[in-house]
Amino acid sequence: MGKLYIVPTPVGNLEDITLRALRILKEVDLILAEDTRTTGFLLKHFEITNRLQSHHKFNEHSQVRQVVERIKGGETIALVSDAGTPGISDPGFLIVREALKAGITVETLPGATAFVPALVSSGLPCDRFCFEGFLPQKKGRQTRLKELASETRTVVFYESPYRLVKTLIQFAEIFGPERIGAVAREISKLHEENIQAPLQDLISHFTVNEPRGEIVVVIEGAKK
Repeated sequence: MGKLYIVPTPVGNLEDITLRALRILKEVDLILAEDTRTTGFLLKHFEITNRLQSHHKFNEHSQVRQVVERIKGGETIALVSDAGTPGISDPGFLIVREALKAGITVETLPGATAFVPALVSSGLPCDRFCFEGFLPQKKGRQTRLKELASETRTVVFYESPYRLVKTLIQFAEIFGPERIGAVAREISKLHEENIQAPLQDLISHFTVNEPRGEIVVVIEGAKK
């Protein structure tokens, strides 16, 4: 029987990839990629020539049984997402679950995940935290935010730059304008930015300065 590797890839600077990740990507029989163009660029940069197959949220349900059978037949397969660790707000959970059910060894490499540097750089308590990822776009969004209003742990969200100001305004309405937040942008890239301030000040800043790139928002927990 083969093995399934979960391989994190850089969220910004390509130097953040590990030596072990490079070795695995060279050695496996197949790489499942969320976007073969993005992963193809990464492989080309490191002079890795290996087979790629598209595996994303729109086809993972139809592919998972085939992938499991290939691994049971002896192939080693690596799963990567566009950036960061698969399974963290990216495809990955389904194939890991089904592989484990089939008795396949799943080996997850440590590596890049956007929320960890954002959390640590925020200056907010990071000994205990709550990771929410992307909030629902419509249904259930307000309900979830109201539930989180009393959460005493630091809370971490992912957000699109196009929705950031709207989301910060919602946070201020529900958590209070004085609640401290931190916005990390373009993590590990040339124009990385980390800003910590009350929510009302973050709203003002990003209303004037249009946000770009990948966004992580960290919110102070409620006072006990």
